[in-house]
Amino acid sequence: MNRKFVILIFLALTLIATGCSYKKVAPVSTALTESVMLHAFAGSPQRYIAERHKLEVITPESELQKSWESAVAFCPTIQCEVVSSSITTRASDSVPSGVISLRVAPDDLKKLLGYVEKLGKIARHTTDREDKTTAVVDTEAKIKNLTGFRDSLRAMLARPSATVKDLVEIQKQLTDTQSELDSETAQRKILANETEKIAVEIAFRAERPSGNAGGFAQVWDALRESGSTLADSTASLITVIVAVIPWLVLIVPGVWLLAKAWRKLKLRRNRSAAPPASATSE
Repeated sequence: MNRKFVILIFLALTLIATGCSYKKVAPVSTALTESVMLHAFAGSPQRYIAERHKLEVITPESELQKSWESAVAFCPTIQCEVVSSSITTRASDSVPSGVISLRVAPDDLKKLLGYVEKLGKIARHTTDREDKTTAVVDTEAKIKNLTGFRDSLRAMLARPSATVKDLVEIQKQLTDTQSELDSETAQRKILANETEKIAVEIAFRAERPSGNAGGFAQVWDALRESGSTLADSTASLITVIVAVIPWLVLIVPGVWLLAKAWRKLKLRRNRSAAPPASATSE
């Protein structure tokens, strides 16, 4: 009986010593993460949808820049932010155009679309929706697990019984965990920006003249194109002249010397070919 009691006490002391000693901190279990994610997904009926709208607005060429500036100025008056914007003017081979990328709150989407409709003719309006619920729930589950694991590591780091080797290993895993947590937190902010606001891209295009346009309009277009062609030709001619001028310093004297040498050579040939004066008199 005493022998069994001693064995039980020895086993109990062994388990206690094993539990108190720290060897290696186990990483977050992938199976646990997936389980938490599936549980959160099943318990949360909220859906996270990323919605995008693309509009093509046709305006007269003279009004395009004004319409583009008006849309950019209207965005800050509602829950809207301009992500990017650009505009191009008329060139010899292209027509003017403008593009604006916005993010607007769902409650103000109708206000924005209604205002854009007043700026020109809506030639195209496409809508795209993508379900981001799985990505959001997965990211939130990872953030929750990493936060709990980080707090556990901090608690282990504060234990007075931890050795120097244990402290080094805990600090290394704490750094890696915090880095991964920051990455997941940044990803969650990106998802929130995509799902909490609606992306809108507005492309402005100049209205092309119809085939039945008046004769004066066609004449004006022809004159404008001919003027551009004349300007390009004049610019090319000036470039050629400027490039040739330095060579004239060498070319003109060289041509003059060659002409002079040719005249002398021709004169010598003529003298050698002429008969002597005595032979002619006889």
